[in-house]
Amino acid sequence: MTMDVVPVALDARAYEVRIGVGLLGRAGAEIAPLLRRKRVAVVTDETVAARHLAALEAALVAEGITMVSLALPPGESTKGWPQFARTVEWLLEQKVERRDVVVAFGGGVIGDLVGFAAAVLRRGVRFVQIPTTLLAQVDSSVGGKTGINTAQGKNLVGAFHQPALVLADIALLETLPTRDFLAGYGEVVKYGLLGDAAFFDWLEVNGPDLARDPVKRQYAVRRSVEMKAEIVVRDETEEGDRALLNLGHTFCHALEKATGYSDRLLHGEGVAIGCALAFELSQRLGLCSQEAPSRVRAHLRAMGMKVDIADIPGDLPGAEALMALMAQDKKVLDGKLRFILARGIGEAFVTDQVPAEIVTGLLAEALSRKG
Repeated sequence: MTMDVVPVALDARAYEVRIGVGLLGRAGAEIAPLLRRKRVAVVTDETVAARHLAALEAALVAEGITMVSLALPPGESTKGWPQFARTVEWLLEQKVERRDVVVAFGGGVIGDLVGFAAAVLRRGVRFVQIPTTLLAQVDSSVGGKTGINTAQGKNLVGAFHQPALVLADIALLETLPTRDFLAGYGEVVKYGLLGDAAFFDWLEVNGPDLARDPVKRQYAVRRSVEMKAEIVVRDETEEGDRALLNLGHTFCHALEKATGYSDRLLHGEGVAIGCALAFELSQRLGLCSQEAPSRVRAHLRAMGMKVDIADIPGDLPGAEALMALMAQDKKVLDGKLRFILARGIGEAFVTDQVPAEIVTGLLAEALSRKG
């Protein structure tokens, strides 16, 4: 298999997303041209470190690059002030300079936190993303959104800071637990739903094969990255079109907050449930046919994914409380909550013209199915 290269054409901040099998073993050669001195600081999590850090170090040493590393605890709870402060202090202790490169080696939590640390360290150092999960490869590693969660909500503190390079080794996905792979698939299917009906058609046929077929897996990652790159280039700082990438996320972020950013609900699972709810809301508002939300739910169910609020274990707050959590979302503008809705599969758009009572009714109905 050949490596795919997707450019993110942002003028002086342009970079490439390189996608293929075996890129971790070539990481030293891929990163070396970026380095002023042959030294990198790697931040990862304990799970990734145990599985893959030795391979990354060997690839770097092969090119004469020395590495220092920090392994943080795994999980969404890491993406907060304490571990962020720990990371920044550690990078300073390692005497990382403005011209050095920091490597974010892990899933979305590590990429978001380390990218934010790189953004504020010495007012901005370069960083390289080596995403190790499907979710990170198709979404969070691309586009320069970095940040952490706070008590008030998800991703409310952060910065736009583009990576210098993204290396997506799809072979790393073979070590992912099934639940994590499917959570990442929530972001893959989102791309078809928001802007490429033909891609969604392809996923309906080929989605079940992605975990075991590297050729199909590489295509799905590449197509997802291409779509994200196109949108980011049009709207780097989310003034308009980039909000389309948040399809499903308004519901998702409220549900993540309601479950305490815990293993009860992984981010990609929340995205899948949020996409199903967004299509259901679109249908109730007369924007799309009944067939569209039915297809979305049928495909997610066929993949073995969470599809509904009733699929989330444990107690949840009521509809009004979930609405209050949505009001804290980053997509609130001038006091109005923006939703990404759809006129059909592949036809998403942004609107703030959504009656609150219809959303509350939708949530109440979904919560009632928990029994």
